[in-house]
Amino acid sequence: MIVRPRLSSLRLLFVVRGTILPRVLPHVLGIAALSALVVWAYRQGYLNLQISSPAPLSLLGIALSIFLGFRNNACYDRWWEARKHWGALIIELRSFSHEAIALLGDDGSGAQQAVRRLVRRNIAFAHALAAHLRGHDAREDISRLLPAPESSRVLDSPNRPNALLREHDRELATLLREKQLTDITWSELRTRVHGLMNVLAACERIRFTPLPFTYTVLLHRTAYLFCLLLPFGLAEALGWFTPVLAAMIAYTFFGLDRLSDELEEPFGKEPNDLSLLAMARTVEMNLMEALGEPQPEPLKPRDFILP
Repeated sequence: MIVRPRLSSLRLLFVVRGTILPRVLPHVLGIAALSALVVWAYRQGYLNLQISSPAPLSLLGIALSIFLGFRNNACYDRWWEARKHWGALIIELRSFSHEAIALLGDDGSGAQQAVRRLVRRNIAFAHALAAHLRGHDAREDISRLLPAPESSRVLDSPNRPNALLREHDRELATLLREKQLTDITWSELRTRVHGLMNVLAACERIRFTPLPFTYTVLLHRTAYLFCLLLPFGLAEALGWFTPVLAAMIAYTFFGLDRLSDELEEPFGKEPNDLSLLAMARTVEMNLMEALGEPQPEPLKPRDFILP
């Protein structure tokens, strides 16, 4: 996620780092070069192919703008929904841990060890979910947070966040049988596990259900087709100003298309994606503080990008 101080209106015009410009610049320059070639060919008399009426391009541009706007809104909704689910995750993990400490923390050394396992397992869940959604390995975090037998079971599972929730259920059932939890306190903590299951399922739905591929391809192709045709409709009227205007329009359409691609996958590693690792680190800091154990340092942005 891009995090940087608020810029003035003038600086916003010239900022490059953290924007979509580096990703679309080659395509924009390509359209500008094509426009210059079309204008030169038209001026030299080598090209008589012109779009005499601006109406077709205008209608296509309006339709493309509307559809790109719809797609951008749909992708932003996915991004914002993903952020809300991670906000709910942080709430559930904090609440679960604080309730476990309050309900079990003063019931003897055995209960205190159970509390420590529950809270550290919550931390492992945050790291495992971030890795699960991004497709990388959280082996190191799981191994350092969980005891060896449990970490082996979790690491052998194809769905490690779900395996951690099973470990929660197993632990709570054991505490209930040993009378360290009453039916009411067990039900309360079990509700927190259910909340984590809901967050896991919601995040997996976003991660593994992209927007329809044909919809994405249609808009992508239409944007390129429109920008490729644009010089032929502008060369006669604008002359050598055609490459400038064509590049500006291409930047707008290609930028929206590329930005939608990034927002569509909010759990990825692009600059505009969610900072899952930073949020998982925040969870670890909060819960380690609740346990009275040393806390890690918060993750810092690098080049204004928070991982």
